[in-house]
Amino acid sequence: MSEEVRRAVADAHRREWAFVLAATARVAGDFDLAEECVQDAYVAALDAWVRQGVPANPAAWLTTTARRKALDVHRRDRTLRNKLPLLIEPQPDEPPDDEDEPVIPDDRLRLIFTCCHPALAREAQVALTLRLVCGLTTGEIAQAFLVSEATMAARVTRAKKKISVARISYRVPEAAELPDRLDAVLTVVHLLFTTGHTAPAGAELVRADLIERAVGLGRLLLRLMPDEREVRGLLALMLLTDARRDTRVDATGRLLLLDEQDRSRWDAAAIDEGVALVVDAMRGGQPGRFTLQAAIAALHDQAPRHEDTGWAEIQALYRVLERMTGNPMVTLNRAAAAAMADGPAAGLAILDTVAGQLGDHHRYLSVRAHLLEQAGDRDGARAGFQAAAARAGNVREQQYLITKAAQVAADSGPG
Repeated sequence: MSEEVRRAVADAHRREWAFVLAATARVAGDFDLAEECVQDAYVAALDAWVRQGVPANPAAWLTTTARRKALDVHRRDRTLRNKLPLLIEPQPDEPPDDEDEPVIPDDRLRLIFTCCHPALAREAQVALTLRLVCGLTTGEIAQAFLVSEATMAARVTRAKKKISVARISYRVPEAAELPDRLDAVLTVVHLLFTTGHTAPAGAELVRADLIERAVGLGRLLLRLMPDEREVRGLLALMLLTDARRDTRVDATGRLLLLDEQDRSRWDAAAIDEGVALVVDAMRGGQPGRFTLQAAIAALHDQAPRHEDTGWAEIQALYRVLERMTGNPMVTLNRAAAAAMADGPAAGLAILDTVAGQLGDHHRYLSVRAHLLEQAGDRDGARAGFQAAAARAGNVREQQYLITKAAQVAADSGPG
């Protein structure tokens, strides 16, 4: 097999999986069958493209092949039922033989909204989105979320079965349904991004593949739903946050906080695009939670130096976000901003309000340790960094926290 064909198939898998699967699912009427047919189409491409050359439109070739395979399965089933009419239950009508019908972009949107139907648990929404929309293997999804492959396989199977049993429609919601459904979609994409931004476990800080999948989904949603302000807000948030990716660790792999990062190396094009999206998303009424977070990220990214950051504006945005979501992690972030604006005592006072909810979380312990260090409580800071390191799952974060604990102990001197 030529390397050119192998690369072309891999590229088509990365770029076109959701497009091909969504179009095939409409014909197959069943996600398991659709997946099987799409996988067969990619396998067929490895052989056919060697003989015929890589087609000008790989997505169209794969879609046509997968849909024909699905139709062939339905024809075989129909023949079997005709031959054995007394041995099986009556079946629903077959999907139309529409293999020549043009594929429309809304197929992908239908797929995303089906994966994120509110009848499914959030963990099932995430698993299905990664499996069906992003094309990740069950093993890859299991690794990303720290469960066994068998556990994740069961989770995906249960979600597909619920879609079938509950007769969840494969469609874009009506206008009245859209707010709840869209929020679920955006939440899942954001969770995918945050999982890639700081991997929950492993030796690497970032899972670039998950970030790229999330940003790709954000761009897809923006193309398909250009009037939805929160879609702009989420894409802006991801771009503005990921713009700092290359400066989050130094040459030795040590984690760097915002005040240590070389801002000249931040991705200026991503920042410009993200800021423009934020400005658009803020127009026309009360901004949503992703737009507010994107506005905070923009204030960080646009500050020439760390000390020039608009901490008062960031605190104000976090207050609005706090009232909107009630999320204690938002309060944690507001505490850090308050400490920058008004001193460590102000931040510690805010942290005390969420100690009961977040007291064992490594990020809470880490922020509190930093503020205790700033306030001069070195013993408290050292203990806090040690406790945070014991609870962090990512190796880079663990190493950073262990180093901080040692530095604080060394600065304290003997005794």
